[in-house]
Parts: sequence; C-alpha cells; structure tokens
Amino acid sequence: MTTLFTLAVLAGAAIAVQAGMNAQLGVMLRSPLLASCIAFSLGALFTALVLLVSGRAQPTVDVARSVPGWLWFGGVFSALGVGLFYYLIPRMGVGPMMSVAVSSQLLIGVLASHFGWFELPVRTFDASRAFGLCALAVGVIFINGS
Repeated sequence: MTTLFTLAVLAGAAIAVQAGMNAQLGVMLRSPLLASCIAFSLGALFTALVLLVSGRAQPTVDVARSVPGWLWFGGVFSALGVGLFYYLIPRMGVGPMMSVAVSSQLLIGVLASHFGWFELPVRTFDASRAFGLCALAVGVIFINGS
C-alpha cells in the first residue's frame, strides 16, 4: 500500500507542476487552448512510446468492441478540465485553483465511490467521509482567503 500511496503523491505533484507549466505556456502563447493542444499532443506521443516499449500485450479487436461506446469519450472530460486549468490558473493562481479543483475532484470521487459509478469499487458515504469533506471545504476557504 505504501507504493500506491507514493505513486498517488507523485501523480498529484505531477498534475500541479504540469498545470502551472502549461498555464504559463498558454499565457506566453496567448492561447490556453493551444497550450492544451500541445500538452495533449505531447502527452499522447509520450504515452504511445511507453506503450510500445512496455512489451505488454494489447487488447484484441473483440475486447475493444466489447467496451461500451460512452467509455471512449473520457478524454473529452480530460480536455475540458485541463483546458479550464490553463485558463483559470493565470487568473486565480495555481494554489487557489488547485485547492478548488482538487476539492471538486474529491467530492465527485466520494459520490462515484458511494454509488459505484463506472463499475468501480463501492465505498459508502459515512460520517468520516462527511467530516473529511467539511474539513476540506474549510481548508479551501483558508487557502483562498476572504
């Protein structure tokens, strides 16, 4: 479990760093949309290269056909979220933006876990999670000031 936690911390740090870098790229290019396009293009290229060198077996056509159609469109939400990051960070600051964005991710994550959305593991909403969300909201208020 320690390895998973460490990887989760690394993932969060990478998101914060890339968001700040690419938001600044959008400012300098005067186009958050172009910065998003560049980020996704380079990200796709990097991911494709890692996939090629990983040596892992790829799914068959039958497996790909068995995937519900709506699952192929998760990237649309990625593009929307990332594009909004690049637009909002220069206006709000990276800390305030990340505090609001991470909070909304956690709220939706708690709901998704409670209801088992996307056939993922269920973790019911309880008093502990409610307290955690309230503490998170207080943290966001402190991070963002008045």
